[in-house]
Amino acid sequence: MASLFCHQHRVSYAECTVGNHVYHARYLDFLEAARGEFLRALGATVATLQAQDTIFPVIEARLRYQYPARYDDWLTIEVWPSLIQGVRVNFGHRILNQHGKVILLAETFHACTTTAEKPKRIPPELAAQLTPLIAPPARLTG
Repeated sequence: MASLFCHQHRVSYAECTVGNHVYHARYLDFLEAARGEFLRALGATVATLQAQDTIFPVIEARLRYQYPARYDDWLTIEVWPSLIQGVRVNFGHRILNQHGKVILLAETFHACTTTAEKPKRIPPELAAQLTPLIAPPARLTG
C-alpha cells in the first residue's frame, strides 16, 4: 500500500501491564499519535485545524488484537484514510513490531465538527490531500 503513513513508537514500561504486554487501551493512544503525525506530514496540524474551528472526534473504533506488544518493542503504526464522505472521515491502521509481526488492525471513524461539536464538511484543501490516499481498511475479521 503506497499511500500509507508510518509512525514509529518505542513501547515504554508505563504502557505495559504486570504481564509485560501493552495494556489494551494504550493502542488507542498509539493510533491517535499516528493520525496526528499523519496530518502534520500533510501540513495540517491538529492545533492548526482546531484554530480553524475544525476537529475530528472519534465516533467509533474497531480494533483487532493479533499479537501482544511488549516493553521496549519498536512499533510501526501505519495509518491511511479509508473513507471521506461529507462530514465523515475514516482511517485504517495497522501496527507491526520490529520483526514485522502484525500486532493490531484497526479502523477509526470520525466526524468533522466545529469546536462546539456542530457537524461541518471536511475542509476542501484537506479533503483534496486525503482523497488520493484512500485505501481499503485493514481486514478486521477472520
